[in-house]
Amino acid sequence: MARLLRLNFRGFLATQIRMSSDQLGELGKGAGKGGGGGGAVREAGGAFGKKQAAEEERYFKMKEKEQLAALKQHHQEEIDHHKKEIERLQREIGRHVGKIRKLDHDD
Repeated sequence: MARLLRLNFRGFLATQIRMSSDQLGELGKGAGKGGGGGGAVREAGGAFGKKQAAEEERYFKMKEKEQLAALKQHHQEEIDHHKKEIERLQREIGRHVGKIRKLDHDD
């Protein structure tokens, strides 16, 4: 199940990246040239527009990396929680098995 979700997420992410890159054209080329609007610097195009576009791309990649790291951390915490719960339940099972053995021994 987790593998299927991971594959679906990767496919979705790849599709989104392809769609956004197809719509953007060449970033930083100025308004009406595929770079789109996005502020006076980007609309002017040229070197400053390209630099601004590169900085924005870097920012969003960093944010995506942070979000993925947080998601991985969340899942690791969930795994740790469930492992502890399994250990607790195994101790409970052992306790009940001991009670059954004692009852069998008393007969």
